Amino acid sequence: MQRRLISSGSSFEREIGYSRAVVVGSQVFVSGTTGFDYQTMTISADIAAQTEQCLKNIAAALAQAGSSLRDVVRVRYILHSADDFPATWPALRAAFGEIRPAATMIEARLADARMRIEIEVDAIIGSA
Repeated sequence: MQRRLISSGSSFEREIGYSRAVVVGSQVFVSGTTGFDYQTMTISADIAAQTEQCLKNIAAALAQAGSSLRDVVRVRYILHSADDFPATWPALRAAFGEIRPAATMIEARLADARMRIEIEVDAIIGSA
């Protein structure tokens, strides 16, 4: 099976050495994605806005793979503080409420103090 790498253009991908997503067959593995706007390399301080931007970034990577949020089968939420999780629910429900992928939420320190959430997904193209 051929492996295809997808980039968002984020400077982090070059600096650290990873891909925004990797496509193998019909499977898409999207790296942990933060709320940075990769065009401006800015990030909101608001957890809800960061969550929405994470989802936009993930949707863009999935689109490059020929997929969409509707094909997501597994999601991992990594938050700096578990206390912030309820504030993310409206955006998460809008994105995943109908498809209801398997999900995990983890509290962990993130790479940059401005980051309050990171989201990682796995999708299967055409599974929607």
